[in-house]
Amino acid sequence: MKERTTCQIAHIADGQPSHRLLASGTICILSFLALLPVIMGGREELQAVIEGNGHFTKKLYNVLAQKEGNVFFSPISAHAVLAMAYQGSKGTTHEAFGKVLGFSGHLQAAEGYSDVLSHLNNVPNVQLLMANKIFVAEDASLKPTFQEITAKKFLSEVQPVNFGNNNATAKLINGWVEDKTQNKIKDLISPDSLNSATRLVLVNAIYFKGTWASKFDKSLTVTDKFYLNDVDSIDVQMMNNKGKYFFKEDEALDAKVLELPYSNPEVSLIVILPNKRNGIAQLEEKLANTDLSKITENMYKPEVVVKLPKFKIEATIQMNEVLEKVGLGVIFSQGEANFSDMLTGSEPLYVSEVIQKAFIEVNEEGTEAAAATGAVFQMRCLPFVHEFTADHPFILALVATQENIDMVLFSGRVMTIPQ
Repeated sequence: MKERTTCQIAHIADGQPSHRLLASGTICILSFLALLPVIMGGREELQAVIEGNGHFTKKLYNVLAQKEGNVFFSPISAHAVLAMAYQGSKGTTHEAFGKVLGFSGHLQAAEGYSDVLSHLNNVPNVQLLMANKIFVAEDASLKPTFQEITAKKFLSEVQPVNFGNNNATAKLINGWVEDKTQNKIKDLISPDSLNSATRLVLVNAIYFKGTWASKFDKSLTVTDKFYLNDVDSIDVQMMNNKGKYFFKEDEALDAKVLELPYSNPEVSLIVILPNKRNGIAQLEEKLANTDLSKITENMYKPEVVVKLPKFKIEATIQMNEVLEKVGLGVIFSQGEANFSDMLTGSEPLYVSEVIQKAFIEVNEEGTEAAAATGAVFQMRCLPFVHEFTADHPFILALVATQENIDMVLFSGRVMTIPQ
């Protein structure tokens, strides 16, 4: 039996630049993510990150799933970059961050992410990177406390830029993102999102690439049907494998759950497949009231015949509205946002937009994923063989486990296979 505690990941974006008052400035928060294995430790701060990210993920998924089609995001990428912005907030803005992100204070968030980053960037047998960076206006300066905590705890570099030269600065930021995600996330931020009123851009990047512990034989990949509903189907490239995998029939969810491990066994892809071809909506309703940290409990390791489609999904999520719905509307308010612990001077700041792009590719070799999130601040076991045939919509989560602590790094649903 396996027991896990899970958290997930997200991508955020939204908002068109608005007209700004002379004394106001904007902050841009960007985060990009790739499949990411995480974490270890038993510290209270680390546990706060894991639990907070788990609740945050569920909230984001519930909002994102209201739209039709595929869903793919990195909750941890968004959670991390927002936790960095949390360090410069005060008053009701600070309280809103704490409530939504799941922290009792910004120092708890900083210490927790210090642990996350130190272990995240040292996971063996996979390619894994998580990085942060702050781009600040040349005519502005960070408060010493904010700069110190983001540098020491979030390992964030600081680079002065000229936001008035928006094309060159957007190219610089996007180039950093491309480099950190192995060119999987491109054009994260538009030049139109930047102007002379932009004061900061906060960026988080996560990249993951891992090979399966048991690779799918390419010669066994065949053209097969993927059912969009009870009637309609499309042709897809269906991978085939057979081996011993952690698996269970979950009667409460009316679904099968399968765990596909990578070459580092602490990192795996969880696939939740409803028993009915048109059962994805009912599955999501049940998962909304399910503790995701227990989704892999009571799994056994029988022989399983696995059929899983090859797929590649790219997503751009405009998330200002999403964050407003989960309780962070105050950060976008010119009149209410309080980021007075970020910059020296008295210019008021607010977040003009939060943007996330995400990418995942699953094939015979393994999985590659990336995501970016950014925000702009402006002034103001059974004896027989089981079958797991993912030939209709399913939910997936990329998780990492170490010392009995799990995090869901990516989450989403596959409704169709892009052709």
